[in-house]
Amino acid sequence: MKKIDPAVEEAVDTLGLGDVARRRLLSGAGLVSATAAASALLAACSSDNKSSSQKSSGSGGSGAGDFPETPKWKFVFVNHVTTNPFFTPTQYGAQDACALLGCSFQWTGSKDSVVPEMVSATNAAISAKADGLAVAVVDKTAFKQPVDNALNAGIPVVSYNADGARGNPGTSRLAYIGQDLYVSGYQLGTRIASLMTGGDAVGFIATPGSLNIQPRIDGAKDAIKASGKPINFKDVASGAELPKELSTIDAYVQGHPNLKGIFAVDAGSTEAIGKTVAKYNLKSKGVVAGGFDLNPATLTAVKAGNLDFTIDQQPYLQGFLPVQYLWLYKLSGGLVAPPETNTGLLFVTKDNVDPYLTTKTRFEGSSTKQQVLSRSGPIPHK
Repeated sequence: MKKIDPAVEEAVDTLGLGDVARRRLLSGAGLVSATAAASALLAACSSDNKSSSQKSSGSGGSGAGDFPETPKWKFVFVNHVTTNPFFTPTQYGAQDACALLGCSFQWTGSKDSVVPEMVSATNAAISAKADGLAVAVVDKTAFKQPVDNALNAGIPVVSYNADGARGNPGTSRLAYIGQDLYVSGYQLGTRIASLMTGGDAVGFIATPGSLNIQPRIDGAKDAIKASGKPINFKDVASGAELPKELSTIDAYVQGHPNLKGIFAVDAGSTEAIGKTVAKYNLKSKGVVAGGFDLNPATLTAVKAGNLDFTIDQQPYLQGFLPVQYLWLYKLSGGLVAPPETNTGLLFVTKDNVDPYLTTKTRFEGSSTKQQVLSRSGPIPHK
């Protein structure tokens, strides 16, 4: 008997033939057909294994992962400051979720936090039959009817980053994805009280009354009052665009030389405070300063000591999770409802800022690069 390829023997063995039939199949002239049969058998087994794997894992076709194939759903994000660098990682988060799930998104709204422009963008998305909406609800009344109209048309809606007033979301949205804004402001006020013994302090707010940041100022005031310290805290409008914020803050600081604390409740104002403190060397005069978010210039100011802290609210997740939730809602026919999601609060100080600065990532908006990041050492306990 000629020498048989072990792979052929192994394949033929799976047929369960008797000894005589097996020898005949593998001997002489039958070798060619045996090889062909074995090859076919191997291919069939591979196909069967693949089918079994698909069945066992619940695959329904050529969709994302094990999910069935879906339409390329399009979701619309309505934003209040569309060009603000704070939302760069939010857009990256939405992009990444869309790439993962095979859908797309549109970024629209207002550049300068003009609510009627946002409402118009929301209505346009509804008219265009968007598959889902994520709306920054910065006004407690203006978005009620548009959101109702969307839901009545079968379009799921979530809010992100802002969710109306405290205790009044202002819409019938399915869920909110973002930081608890009043609580974060209260934590800001608590930190201010821990850093100051008393004196004049200012809290800059880009757009007073805008419900993505007004609850923070309210929370800060309440915490400072509760501390019982003689801190004279005043809130001041700084404007929705970074150049205006910087000029406003610079002018205010020059006009109030007795300030002991300078703080902000939005990304642009916080960045501007860091620059102003550095410009006038205010840390040498005992001024404390801090604010919100992870603009690259803000992180640099924390590292340099010009800001005592900044507060992270995970802007990347505020883009990624709305896409994920809306997609699952569509996929499940509404059975998987979006959950309320607090994206959290973390104080970033000189002690823990290094990882943010040494690694440029999409998660903070400091890089477009897709990468796997590694870390080492113990994980801090909550």
